[in-house]
Amino acid sequence: MMSDPIADMLTRIRNGYLVRKKTVEVPYSQIIQKIAKILVREKFLTKIEIQGKKLAEKKVILHLKYKGKEPALTGIKRISKPGLRVYAKANKIPMVRLGFGITIVSTPSGLLTDREARKKNLGGEVVCQVWY
Repeated sequence: MMSDPIADMLTRIRNGYLVRKKTVEVPYSQIIQKIAKILVREKFLTKIEIQGKKLAEKKVILHLKYKGKEPALTGIKRISKPGLRVYAKANKIPMVRLGFGITIVSTPSGLLTDREARKKNLGGEVVCQVWY
């Protein structure tokens, strides 16, 4: 059993980019799927696929994106961890690299980027940060 599947996903993405892989396979969960969809929407990943029928066999295939030979992202970091949760109000959500990245926030309206959360005036748990 994995204690932090989000950190595992982010590490697999980071390592996949380091060795220039085209795809990365991650065990399925709803939150992983939602984070992956945000990363696709924000153009850090090309696309995602869900494979498998039964929950225990399901996997999320993440297609990594490159600009020429360079990865689409240069950094990815877990902020709120199981041992130390980090929460922020809408006006206190941290900005990443002067706007050259995103912060993913878990709000009452679901997972949102920092810009979307500020626009809706919603705070919540600061899940992770991704930047170019």
